[in-house]
Amino acid sequence: MILSVSRRTDIPNYYSEWFFNRIKDGFAYVKNPMNPHQVSKINLSPDMVDCIVFWSKNPKPMINRLDELSMYHYYFQFTLTGYGKDVECNVPCKMEKMIPVFQELSKRTGKEKVIWRYDPIIFTDRYTPRYHLEAFAQIAAALNGYTEKCVISFVDAYAKNKKNLERLGACEIDRKEQLEFAKQISEIAKRNGMITGSCAESINLEECGIEHNCCIDKTLIEKITGSRLNVKKDKNQRQECGCMASVEIGTYNTCKNGCRYCYANFSKESVAKNCSKYDPLSPILCGEIGQGDRITERKVKSLKGTG
Repeated sequence: MILSVSRRTDIPNYYSEWFFNRIKDGFAYVKNPMNPHQVSKINLSPDMVDCIVFWSKNPKPMINRLDELSMYHYYFQFTLTGYGKDVECNVPCKMEKMIPVFQELSKRTGKEKVIWRYDPIIFTDRYTPRYHLEAFAQIAAALNGYTEKCVISFVDAYAKNKKNLERLGACEIDRKEQLEFAKQISEIAKRNGMITGSCAESINLEECGIEHNCCIDKTLIEKITGSRLNVKKDKNQRQECGCMASVEIGTYNTCKNGCRYCYANFSKESVAKNCSKYDPLSPILCGEIGQGDRITERKVKSLKGTG
């Protein structure tokens, strides 16, 4: 299986101790977000986990413990944008703190294992297309030689983030402007030794030099693992998403980054309530097994060498 760590929260930043304990113990419990009384026990042994995909805005807490993952294959989706704390409230300063973390992680793992995400792209009176292009160019120059790929996406409005986007004054640009913007992004990335992919975009940006991207990428995983995989597209994701099927171990309403565009948190209150339950020794993230909960072992298997 491919393990997602995590689309729902920033485990590398806030819960890395819990994650390493789960690796040590060889399993984790995950509640079904649609029915919290359904709990899956996930086998995390190296024989079952073909690759781990980490998602983070700050994986610094993991860097000095990567040796503990010597039996696993993995790569990082590292989000690094030009927003200030008005949008990404609890993310440290990008130039002073996060770019050095990205560079260090790349040195430790190899540049092919650290994907730079400049997403989601939100346009406001402050964060204009020109602003984004200047910020993107500055970050791209700093990451030249430290990654092979950049992934972009334009923000999507969901019920959970719509009000926050309205408060930011988010606005759309027309298709012509969007294509010109994307073309300039692609050219900047190319000058800095990177290819550019789009994440779950309905708009075709190939004419701009931007390919449809798979964040959980079969081709990359096969390259990293040295094995062919028998894996299909994730049917639980949006139609535009090209990701392969994976097993998610994160929990909604637990990310403390405080990003105003986030779809994974309902409210500050729900995050605070869940985070108060955090126990790095617990088999479940920011939760507990209660009366009426039913634990079943999820059927997982290695995907290697079968396709």
